[in-house]
Amino acid sequence: MSIVKLNNRALKDATAVGTTTGLGNLVFISRSTASSSASLNITSGIDSTYKEYIFFFNNIHPQTDEKNFVFNLSVDGGSNYNVTKTTNFFRAQHLEGGNAEVFEKVTGDDLAQSTGDARISNLCGNDSDQCVSGYLHLFNPSNTTFAKHFISQVNSCFTNSEASVNLHMSGYGNTTSAVNAVTFKFDSGNIDSGTVDMYGVN
Repeated sequence: MSIVKLNNRALKDATAVGTTTGLGNLVFISRSTASSSASLNITSGIDSTYKEYIFFFNNIHPQTDEKNFVFNLSVDGGSNYNVTKTTNFFRAQHLEGGNAEVFEKVTGDDLAQSTGDARISNLCGNDSDQCVSGYLHLFNPSNTTFAKHFISQVNSCFTNSEASVNLHMSGYGNTTSAVNAVTFKFDSGNIDSGTVDMYGVN
């Protein structure tokens, strides 16, 4: 059996089943920075160049307390963010005091064939040290045959309960049109600070 060598995040050399090259490179495309921003709209760089895109959220801090971090998709370059979506949402929670451990399906945060914004995180606090960090993975947005699948995982600080909350959301945009823009925001109030980095996956 030959050796598999990891070289700059890509598999090189021969493997037991043949030769594998250039798998899984992350290619940085853009950074969007919030500063009392109503939303972060990414309207360029989402095209057929890559079949997968990952958006990394870094310390997304809400201006208003107890707000939900949400996203939506566009098929017209950002003129409208209203793609029909079905989503699934669940969370694990643990308070700073060591109590109130929770692992639950949150049906109230699901969407069922809705054009509304999909929740990535719920009830984030706006204390100076509270924020949302994590990622959203969007699959093959330029495909014109299949629905547009996505998965997100973030960690957030709940507001009054002072909890660490790990939140998982998945779903699909029920459209065969190419998705070419994405918006991120809180469902009320501005994004006080934070960045969203977009990468393509080779």
